[in-house]
Amino acid sequence: MANIRNARQDDEAALVQIGLLSWEKAMGAVGDPSSMRESALAAFRDFVSSSWLTILVIEAHGTVAGWAACENRDDLITDFWIDPQFEGQGLGKALLADIEADIVRRGFDKARVETHAQNDGAVGFFEKQGYSVHWLSSAYQPKIDRDIQSMGLSKQLVSDDPGTYGPNF
Repeated sequence: MANIRNARQDDEAALVQIGLLSWEKAMGAVGDPSSMRESALAAFRDFVSSSWLTILVIEAHGTVAGWAACENRDDLITDFWIDPQFEGQGLGKALLADIEADIVRRGFDKARVETHAQNDGAVGFFEKQGYSVHWLSSAYQPKIDRDIQSMGLSKQLVSDDPGTYGPNF
């Protein structure tokens, strides 16, 4: 059984571990992530310790299985991580629906997410959930000495149709 809740300070170690494992899996398509591992670990520790109030956690049978956050409390999902051992169980779909509902409650009508273009798992997941690619860019990453393509996806969460008479009726 899945349970979605706000993060607690005592979740920090589990959230960092899940973020790092998921990040390493995603970066495998780009190249060997080992040269960036320490920087990624520090970034996860810093973010989780300073921003745990913005994080939603999903548990499976009482075990933290993933987390998501909108770091700036806006429409951009800055973090979305599912422990690889829990992938394919519908937890990501449930967590995404919950964070999308939070985005709507904050007054936004769409959700946005960004990832590297070679992250086929994430791109496919978000597209299956109704997200569309809206931009693609490339930037040089000195730590791995190559250009990395990034993409932005978005999904309309609130209908633009007012449901009244007019040209769209």
